[in-house]
Amino acid sequence: MSEQAVSPAPNSPAITPPGIERLMAIMARLRDPVTGCEWDTVQTFATIAPYTIEEAYEVADAIARDDLTELKDELGDLLLQVIFHSRIAQELGAFDLSDVIAGICDKMERRHPHIFRGADSGGHHLWEQIKAEERGSKGTSGALDGVAIGLPALTRAEKLQKRAARTGFDWTDPADARAKIDEELAEVESATSDDHRAEEIGDLLFATVNWSRKLGIDPEAALRAANAKFERRFRAMEAKAGDAFVGLSLDEKENLWVAVKSAE
Repeated sequence: MSEQAVSPAPNSPAITPPGIERLMAIMARLRDPVTGCEWDTVQTFATIAPYTIEEAYEVADAIARDDLTELKDELGDLLLQVIFHSRIAQELGAFDLSDVIAGICDKMERRHPHIFRGADSGGHHLWEQIKAEERGSKGTSGALDGVAIGLPALTRAEKLQKRAARTGFDWTDPADARAKIDEELAEVESATSDDHRAEEIGDLLFATVNWSRKLGIDPEAALRAANAKFERRFRAMEAKAGDAFVGLSLDEKENLWVAVKSAE
């Protein structure tokens, strides 16, 4: 840990330890092998991981909807996931919550030497350099090391591409990335089997992410927005047609779609 104390942000009172201790005590009670909850006691890192990811997305959803009340609740759910994983690790003798907190405190101070150590450095521009040094200290020196497998596929594709770009393996002109999409689309159309077609579809999606990156567009955010737009328009179609919607012909549904789209 840095010798320099870290003060809380202005107007942001620190979370009182009893609050965390209460949550830790609740989790310990739930995990008690004799008197605990029959569901909680059998969970593992692997079985809990999908819920952790889901809770993170629900936090993002509350932010997107600008619902601060919901955000408070979702942050609590996400915090519970941290407590849950930490408790399982503690039972295994690996680490506990205090180790998790100490680790992230050390990391944040280490990655901001210009803030916490008074270092005359490049400020935030040093972030990636320091991360690369940390990966090297862990014995991971490859450009793609440390890109989490559990990330959403679009996000992971973008991160892999960015890492590769730092080594100079990247298109210099967005038009080249765009041309790659046409190439991959042709390969999808010429595929001779389902497995081959699935592989080429993957390449097509990867190429689309690359073009999006070259245009400065977050592909994950762009697809989320497209999902939301489709959902909004589809619900409007259902509302217009009522109970008759399912029985409409495809042409009638298409006409509804055009009407809804034009009304926006």
